[in-house]
Amino acid sequence: MSRMAVLRIALWTMIALFGGAALALTFFGTGSQQSAAAPYGTPFRLEDQNGTPVTEAMFRGKPSAVFFGFTNCPDVCPTTLAELGAYRQELAKTGDFRIVFVTVDPERDTPDILRTYVGAIDKQAVALTGRPEDVATMLKGWGIYSKKVGEGPDYTMDHTATTLLLDSKGELVATLAYGEDPASAKAKLERLAKS
Repeated sequence: MSRMAVLRIALWTMIALFGGAALALTFFGTGSQQSAAAPYGTPFRLEDQNGTPVTEAMFRGKPSAVFFGFTNCPDVCPTTLAELGAYRQELAKTGDFRIVFVTVDPERDTPDILRTYVGAIDKQAVALTGRPEDVATMLKGWGIYSKKVGEGPDYTMDHTATTLLLDSKGELVATLAYGEDPASAKAKLERLAKS
């Protein structure tokens, strides 16, 4: 067999392998996209700052920036919510997203306290609380860490400080780290507001 014939066979073999790989990626890629289309987290039953029952269905129909914290937090929580509120106002002309604050401290964060807390930042923000066991179930199902630190009325809470960005289908599309670069945070929220 001539050298040219060997090269042709090798070339056609490579083309067949690449074609098969592309076909497999297309087929399996479509399947993984469909499975990734499920809403983020597990079902839950809590109540908002007005005492209205709320489930995971609230995350359908409008994009949401979801942050978990507590009203007695000295820095991370008020800073994060204030930044989200400022970004939401800044992006209002191009799109919108809902700010959702979920307490990790339901023993102290009653609907009345939450209404005052989030109302001072953004009148359209939603705050969620509920029975401690219901909040704990929601946090676990959403991959959120929280732990009570200390005793007595001045205890504090360790908790995840990441903001989850959910599109209008309730799918997780990005996260914001605490203290993330403002340009990066704004770009992510701008994409979220248009989703």
